[in-house]
Amino acid sequence: MGDCRRVGVAVDFSACSRKALKWAVDNLARKGDHLVLVTVQPEGYYESGEMQLWETTGSPLIPLCDITDPHTMKKYGINPDPESLDIISTAARQKEITVCMKIFWGDAREKLCESVDNIPLECLVLGNRGLGKIKRAIMGSVSNHVVNNAACPVTVVKSHD
Repeated sequence: MGDCRRVGVAVDFSACSRKALKWAVDNLARKGDHLVLVTVQPEGYYESGEMQLWETTGSPLIPLCDITDPHTMKKYGINPDPESLDIISTAARQKEITVCMKIFWGDAREKLCESVDNIPLECLVLGNRGLGKIKRAIMGSVSNHVVNNAACPVTVVKSHD
């Protein structure tokens, strides 16, 4: 990707990831950047054999035209919401940035940290679901793990006001 900045945004197309995506577009993305949507699918979702080849390194970078194509996204088991697609399409056009997606399979905590080195990313933005203390203690916080273990600056965009 040359000399351009690679800004990563963790997306699962939930309301909190959409808020993180919007924040990254509004506050970080600038002309010439690559906005890389990083999504992590649970292990075991393989519709085709090629995905097993990508298990350790993640999918190839998927261009915006494929992200906005429902048939291509269905192949990967991903269902982007219209609002997120609008955010990235508008950002690509207005800010003159390149938008692409990379899919990983496995544990979100580990794969998001690995994506920083694998892609590589200059920074990573992610949302938090605002789990209560008990749920966070039981489930563990993805954002907390990534903040403490990723090898780049991480911004957590809180989903609740």
